[in-house]
Amino acid sequence: MNSLMRATRQALQMAARSYATKGGEKDSMPRKVAILGAAGGIGQPLSLLMKMSPHVSSLALYDIAGTPGVAADVSHMNTLAKVKGYAGEDQLHEALDGADVVIIPAGVPRKPGMTRDDLFKINASIVQGLIKACGEACPKALLNIISNPVNSTVPIAAETLKSMGVYDPKRLFGVTTLDLVRARTFYADAIGVDVNSVDVPVVGGHAGTTILPLFSQAKHSGQAKKQLSPEEIEALTKRTQDGGTEVVQAKAGKGSATLSMAYAGALFADSCLRGLSGAANTSEYTMVQSEITSCPFFASKVRLGPSGAEEILGLGELNEIEQKGLDIAIAELTASVEKGVKFAKDGTL
Repeated sequence: MNSLMRATRQALQMAARSYATKGGEKDSMPRKVAILGAAGGIGQPLSLLMKMSPHVSSLALYDIAGTPGVAADVSHMNTLAKVKGYAGEDQLHEALDGADVVIIPAGVPRKPGMTRDDLFKINASIVQGLIKACGEACPKALLNIISNPVNSTVPIAAETLKSMGVYDPKRLFGVTTLDLVRARTFYADAIGVDVNSVDVPVVGGHAGTTILPLFSQAKHSGQAKKQLSPEEIEALTKRTQDGGTEVVQAKAGKGSATLSMAYAGALFADSCLRGLSGAANTSEYTMVQSEITSCPFFASKVRLGPSGAEEILGLGELNEIEQKGLDIAIAELTASVEKGVKFAKDGTL
């Protein structure tokens, strides 16, 4: 146990030094992060990880119930952030007041007998209510949407903020980082290189065939132990797209990808915080309002800065198979976006 604690502390200290020395970054600037849905399966490990961030000075944990216990638990960690738990709708605005970044993993899992439309209506309503509160309490915060279906909840959030007159497309993000985490892990394993040296772009959306890994643009250091065939690339693409299902099946239907999603959400939030502090060369793949394809919301590489999404970068050169995949992704993603917009406007599917 002592060796594990030492290793964890050393990793945190190295991370803090790394963050502090990046160009233009002011890691001493106080930043408040609010997590909405902090008592849930994603929210609890996400709260733990954000408590470990050297960029967070204040951590507000909100849920309809259970957050005082989560807050008490993580508050005992000897890291910078001060933690407070908030429970119930009457405490939501207080939790959001002054937040620089709001992370939203709130929602319910699909239950037996529940249709996908049933699940959509519940989670869409939850996200819409939380976004309204954000628009009132912290309209300048960077909003990180984790709640599924991201392909629809992001446009729901946009339409909700538009109706309030506080929409800033630079400050609204759909968190698709888990798709990149999976693609990089699977690719590194397949070619036999250190996963920390791997970069694989993943664009499009955050569900099924809207997830498009661009393995033709993959980069890594070190000598690959093998070259992948087109069939192996196709299998990696399918595995990345079905990563969530793989975890659900491994958990025998009793859970989903909560831990890896929390990890991915923390990675993205930390990049947002570094961008706010002016760190040079801060970029992530994320779903934003975009004009690089015909779909109004699309995940691609985005440069992050003090105002949020400061530049949306292009897709680069795609091979023939990836171009076909892009066409499929855009068609499906567009339908999901339209579904979200319709729900936000009239409450129907």
